[in-house]
Order: sequence, then structure tokens, then C-alpha cells
Amino acid sequence: MSSIHPDDVNVSASTADWSRETVQSFWDPGRKLLRAIRRYQSLKAKGGVLASLLAKYWVLNHGFWSLITQSEIHLTTQIGGGLRLTHPTGIIIHPEAKVGPNCMIFHQVTLAGAVTLGGHVDVGAGAKLIGPLTVGDHVVIGANAVVTKDIPSNVTVAGIPAKII
Repeated sequence: MSSIHPDDVNVSASTADWSRETVQSFWDPGRKLLRAIRRYQSLKAKGGVLASLLAKYWVLNHGFWSLITQSEIHLTTQIGGGLRLTHPTGIIIHPEAKVGPNCMIFHQVTLAGAVTLGGHVDVGAGAKLIGPLTVGDHVVIGANAVVTKDIPSNVTVAGIPAKII
């Protein structure tokens, strides 16, 4: 029996669905926080004086949305496309963490240290992932789970410490 919800079977673990990050309204803090990170990274990659000046604007924008969401997602964090921050409050992502494409992170989640999320990983509210560790593709991590070891693909984990259920 698969642990993947039937509505999620077509979500790719390798190809980013950028529509998941499109700003939907004026007040869309999670997506606007991601937009600030994406624009900053894009400008830094371009280089040059104008890009450097514009990047400073996105640093300020990132600071504003970080304050509003009470989240800490470093500007240089490697984030695959299609990240969904459903309730973007209190999310802490270490600068060494890597987030794969089409992941979903709920509120009060902490990715501490060198945590690598595969593609299409759903992290439940309050979960703590303490690295270094790697999470496979198509994984569901239950609310308030504490993950301290690697997780294989296509499983659901829950509990303290997290175990495959």
C-alpha cells in the first residue's frame, strides 16, 4: 500500500512546478518570501553593479517578509522550484539545507544543519529534521516528528524519534 495521497501521484520529484510559487494576491507572505529569495539569487548569479544594487532591494524585501512570517530562510539556501509554504510561520531552514523540487513545508518546521530533502517531500507542522541527513523522494513527514536519520523514498514517517509507519 502506497503512503502517497491519490491527489499527489502526479506531482513530480524531479521537475519543478513553478506555478506552485506564483504570487496569488497582495497578501501572500509565503510566496513573496520565496520570490525575494529567488530574485536575490538570480541577481547575484548575474553579477555586475546594477544587479548588485537591485539585489540589495531584494535583501530588504526578504527581511520584511521574514519578519512578517517570523521565518528564517537564508538568502543563499538551495531550494528546488515549486516549494509550497502552506502556512509560512516560524519556518527555520539552515543555510546548508537543500530542498528538492515540489516540496511542501508547514508552519513551525525546522531543518537544522545539512538536511537534504528529495523531491515532493511534505513536512508536517512542527516537524524537526536534525542533520546531517537525507530524505528520499515522495516522503510524508508527520506533524511534530523528530527526524534524526536518513529516510528512504516513498514512505511516511511519524513520531519521536521518527519511524516508518
